[in-house]
Amino acid sequence: MSDARSLARGPVRVALVGATGLVGRKVIAIASLGDEARILGIARREAPLPPGARMEMFVAEPDKWAEVLEAVRPRALICALGTTMKKAGGDQSAFRAVDFDLVLKTAEAAKAAGVPNMVLVSAAGADARSKSFYMRVKGEAEDAVSRVGFKRLDILHPGLLRGERVYDLRFAERAAIIAAPLIDPLLSGKWERFRSIDAALVAEAALGLALRRAGGRFTHDNEAMRRAAREWRRVRETGEEA
Repeated sequence: MSDARSLARGPVRVALVGATGLVGRKVIAIASLGDEARILGIARREAPLPPGARMEMFVAEPDKWAEVLEAVRPRALICALGTTMKKAGGDQSAFRAVDFDLVLKTAEAAKAAGVPNMVLVSAAGADARSKSFYMRVKGEAEDAVSRVGFKRLDILHPGLLRGERVYDLRFAERAAIIAAPLIDPLLSGKWERFRSIDAALVAEAALGLALRRAGGRFTHDNEAMRRAAREWRRVRETGEEA
């Protein structure tokens, strides 16, 4: 029996942090199209939801997120938290407070609440030994979350995310997205992992992986996420237990 056949029958309660970001909004929109997953968003501020969203949103300060997770007791947690150095005002400690401290604190709270599965949206090139501050923090967060002790942990390593950001106009990133069709074919070998990928596909992969029953720690590059997304769509279309 393949790992895909260990998906749970829906709807499954899935907590989501980072709901206002690019991947988080796609998770909400895609999950709302069917009955496989019921999204329980947790955020520090209210924000407009994607059109047609069917979910519950809990607004609380991060120090209260543990109480929310304990109350709702989801089957899985999707963590799409992340900021930028620009939003952090160029302050490395402020950046780390979100991309490491808050990610780890949320993971620990979910584990304490009995959540068996976690999907962490990280980044291609994340490495705790990297010379890049951004990639180093992402890698350190992955290592720390890996030690929390989830039954199953899926770490996603998307390349450049394609999609419309509602609250975060990253002009350099937007320029890179426009140039992606020309740049992607030039990225080969060790650079292939940085090729662009649609945020909706990442969200589909995150949802499908969140429902997997088989235990372990798994990392997924762009191609692995495409496979997981195809499996999610197949299950949704056929209604089969994967």
